[in-house]
Amino acid sequence: MSKVDLKVVLLGSEYVGKTSLLERYVYDRFRGSIPYQNTIGAAFAAKEVELNGCRFMMGIWDTAGSERYEAMSRIYYRGAKAAIVCYDITNKTSWDRAKFWINELRRFEENCKIYVVGTKVDVFLDKTIQRSVELDVVTRYTNGIQAQYMETSSKTGENVQELFHLISTDYLANPENAQQLEETIVLNERDKRGSCCLIGS
Repeated sequence: MSKVDLKVVLLGSEYVGKTSLLERYVYDRFRGSIPYQNTIGAAFAAKEVELNGCRFMMGIWDTAGSERYEAMSRIYYRGAKAAIVCYDITNKTSWDRAKFWINELRRFEENCKIYVVGTKVDVFLDKTIQRSVELDVVTRYTNGIQAQYMETSSKTGENVQELFHLISTDYLANPENAQQLEETIVLNERDKRGSCCLIGS
């Protein structure tokens, strides 16, 4: 299964942990003290998902966070069915940039479902660290735009699997997506039968 059925895009400022989030979900790893190189353009990873008796391929585009790659990021969220818009819960500037990307999605990809994610929640183990934006402000905003909100830690794995499970569940809950997936499965089965016939002839 190589075709991407569910296109997901990661958006947000640099250093908010988009790449860490992707790696924790797809490869179940966290690099810790090993620094990540800034993503240039976008990185891609795919994972086969099985849910409620359905199997499909999720393709995840991890876009560059630097503003100089902003125009390039727009290329990668075209046609995305889900967008994970990340911000660092200790960084107010990253929250402002998250709202910028949400406005972009609303303008250009209105059918894309948005998931706002506060990253690095493990920092609260240090009682001296405070939120840059109060939680009620974030939840009021996300409720107002009808987006899902979740807080994650790629370091501990907290809520990472839950986030992608929610995205997958929402994807299958859309009748249009379910129908497209069923049609793809039927076509794949026909292709397989056709190949068998050719081999035997």
